[in-house]
Amino acid sequence: MKVMKFGGTSVGKPERMHHIAGLVTKETEPAIVVLSALSGTTNALVTIGDQIAQHDRAGAKETIDKLQAHYEDFISQLVTKPEMVEKAKGIVTEHFEFLNIILKISFSEALSKDILAQGELLSTKLFSIYLEEQGIDHLLLPALEFMSIDQYDEPQIGSIKVKLTQILDKHKDKKIFVTQGYICRNAKGEVDNLKRGGSDYSASLIAAAIKASVCEIWTDIDGMHNNDPRIVNKTVPIEQLSFEEAAELAYFGAKILHPASIWPAQHYKVPVKLLNTMQPAAKGTLITEKAGSVGVKAVAAKDNIIAIRIKSSRMLLAYGFLRKIFEVFEKYRTPIDMITTSEVAVSLTIDQTDSLKDIIKELEPFGTVEVDENQSIISVVGNEISETEDIIKRLFGSIRNIPIRMVSYGGSPHNISLLVQASHKQLILQQLNKGMFGLD
Repeated sequence: MKVMKFGGTSVGKPERMHHIAGLVTKETEPAIVVLSALSGTTNALVTIGDQIAQHDRAGAKETIDKLQAHYEDFISQLVTKPEMVEKAKGIVTEHFEFLNIILKISFSEALSKDILAQGELLSTKLFSIYLEEQGIDHLLLPALEFMSIDQYDEPQIGSIKVKLTQILDKHKDKKIFVTQGYICRNAKGEVDNLKRGGSDYSASLIAAAIKASVCEIWTDIDGMHNNDPRIVNKTVPIEQLSFEEAAELAYFGAKILHPASIWPAQHYKVPVKLLNTMQPAAKGTLITEKAGSVGVKAVAAKDNIIAIRIKSSRMLLAYGFLRKIFEVFEKYRTPIDMITTSEVAVSLTIDQTDSLKDIIKELEPFGTVEVDENQSIISVVGNEISETEDIIKRLFGSIRNIPIRMVSYGGSPHNISLLVQASHKQLILQQLNKGMFGLD
């Protein structure tokens, strides 16, 4: 059995839903189809939640009505048989009645999660109706019946495996299963989610739970590219990556893949394929334990980075000083991306600002704290690039007139990271594309 995940752009238009139905039915082995919300839906739902939280009921009502109109137009082009049109309208009405009801309810974090879940519930139910109209035998598999996280928001892979296997065993006659990405239940049994981009995570967790033959991530681009195609004119897809390389690229900004989605597939040795819904014949990118080749594969950029420098000639060399600094970030559950040290300072980067003020306050007793916002991490990723001849010469020889704030080299054999002002991101990506890959 395989897993096929389709993102928001892949299901964002009725004709694209028609198209992915064709892709799914061509499969010779059973498949679990994981769908994201229609493109733009999650953003609209976030807006609705924010408006309700700010007591802007009129604004929330306007956003709900606009979104409902979009779905009504969508189903008018999705299905044609009168009974299926009515069935689809009933689904849309049901979910938007819920959104209208919550306008009268006090806002809470739990309610926010319920709002965000509506996108995936709608997309999967509407896709199921289209499959039914086409006479395609399938089963709608509610993710809320098997996908769960613990009190630390970590997926319960053991529980997911048991529950999902039990459901699949009851329906061995089915070849196509349709389920929601992103959504789950938390330790309290409430509706929750795997955070933004979590449909990739859902697909990887499902693939790991059933030990799938492959986990296919279908998007609107033909695999992982060597650079950001939205910024650099000429990029090329990468044919093969190791799990380690893919994890580095996903974490450091490659938008095609959610960072958390690598480890379940890696741990259970499930190959991942990144494929293009619009060009299904394209090779895409294969991610396995094997890297395929040695050397630089790609460049990625991670935005909204904050650099923090703690200067203290008195304490830096003292025993336990670094531990005390790390404990501050652990206390506020804030991951560190990069870190460098000197005799008098520690510099590090984070990408979460929720607890920034509290973190700075707790760091101040250790020394002078300097904060630089609007930074970007530029990562050069490849298999064993730390052992690649002339890599540093090629890397820095590619860069012209761009100040480098920090360099991280040696922490991973697959990654060299640079910190620059966000305003320099586009230029440095273009320079690296030419210098590292020979592409103008």
